[in-house]
Amino acid sequence: MRRAKSGDAEFIQRIEQSSFNGIVHSIFNKTINLKCLNDGELYTIASSKIDNGPNTLLIDINSFREVDLALNDKVNAEKKVLSLTNKLAITVERAEKWESNLPDYPDYSEKLSTNLVKMKHYIHSQGKAGGMKSDTASKNVFVKEMSRLLNERSRALVYELSNNRVSNALQSAAGLIGLGPGLTPSGDDFLVGYISTLHLPNCPCHVFKELGEQIVKMAKPLTNEISYMALKKASIGSVRESLIHLLDSLVNGTENEMLQSLKNVLEIGSSSGTDIALGIVSGIETNLKVGGRTWL
Repeated sequence: MRRAKSGDAEFIQRIEQSSFNGIVHSIFNKTINLKCLNDGELYTIASSKIDNGPNTLLIDINSFREVDLALNDKVNAEKKVLSLTNKLAITVERAEKWESNLPDYPDYSEKLSTNLVKMKHYIHSQGKAGGMKSDTASKNVFVKEMSRLLNERSRALVYELSNNRVSNALQSAAGLIGLGPGLTPSGDDFLVGYISTLHLPNCPCHVFKELGEQIVKMAKPLTNEISYMALKKASIGSVRESLIHLLDSLVNGTENEMLQSLKNVLEIGSSSGTDIALGIVSGIETNLKVGGRTWL
């Protein structure tokens, strides 16, 4: 029996109420994904070395390769225990419940603007290339063209939404869905970061928050289920804990606090963290523009 250390409050509640019935969807070293047959969503069981996130439960385990799980193994909840056939049982008793709460957008943007400039410089020098960040050393024509398209369409999204042309912005966003390398394509990761900034309470772009839901409606046939779920959750302002820490330190923190949070995000995946961080940069820039401010 494994004990959950923490997890998404609604996921834990489902297990407590014995209302989870599903199958194993995918298996990785540090995470496994479950498909819930009640609501069709993906849920994640992760090593406690991973951060909290939507639909995620953290347990003490080094690697899921240690467990003899197979795709489509049955999963069900009963008496506060999530059982994956007879191979893995997880109790949520005394697990810490986590919720995604985004920080308020500031009344005054001086600190935000200063931190944003520092964030952009750090990503430029330390971010991982190959997705949204161009790999200037690559001689691969396909890689270069992919980066060009990603950057062209992301800049168009910022420009169109900043000028209140929502339908044009949606078209630019559609061109990013499923585009780029990685298990979660770079364009999707960028959109997760971007959409999250539209949900910051009191932000200028809060009027555009439904853009995320419109993106999700288009996304299902255009990308994989794992990436789709990240977009779906971001569209209601629900993102990983590390992204919330980055947004909070960007808005309220010192430069050092912001850079430490940024470093943690940049460690996500191969280029996923960089792609998400660049989405956050573009989203904050859009907020500053819509709010009648400028950025460097």
